[in-house]
Amino acid sequence: ETLCEAELAARDSRRMQRYTHAAKLPSGKSLATFKFASAKSINQAQIKALVESSAWVKEAENIVIFGPSGVGKTHLAAALGYAMITHGIRVLFAQATTLVQKLQLAKKEYRLEEALEKLSYYQLLILDDLGYVKKDEQESSVLFELIADRYESGSIIITANQPFSEWDQIFPNNMMAVAAIDRLVHHSTIITINEESYRRIQAGKKSTNK
Repeated sequence: ETLCEAELAARDSRRMQRYTHAAKLPSGKSLATFKFASAKSINQAQIKALVESSAWVKEAENIVIFGPSGVGKTHLAAALGYAMITHGIRVLFAQATTLVQKLQLAKKEYRLEEALEKLSYYQLLILDDLGYVKKDEQESSVLFELIADRYESGSIIITANQPFSEWDQIFPNNMMAVAAIDRLVHHSTIITINEESYRRIQAGKKSTNK
């Protein structure tokens, strides 16, 4: 029995190592290192509930994290990704612009369906900095196809500077913007971080101490 338990523990450890390597999450961005004291607008109990259970991923629910630059959106998204790996969830972290450009290239080469199928392997897809996607018909088109493809089949975490009301800056077609938002919010948790930039605060402290 002891040997079996040790073997199972070793398998779990190897699986977590594989999943962590494949996820491409930014290093050091765990929940333990997240500065909740600098993000008082975040409901810690809500985050704890999301971290402790993978049910929302298994039910293909989404999380959208809004807030200005430098308030910890990426850190929080990555921390949720690390937590899901411990639950045995396959995760992929990507800069939204980079992934959209790859999908755009795949579409030009008539491989978009194949590329989306590969992404479906990951139960949780984290798209960081969605607002930097160009307001370009080709880029926004593949972004919409990605969101539509994962609708009710795979979870997405999105971080964005702009609230939904400003997503016409991402999608040139208003109907496409509405359709994308509709699919995202149908099964989702919305987190808004209303804080001053942590990086700006730290820079100010350094300037004061000089």
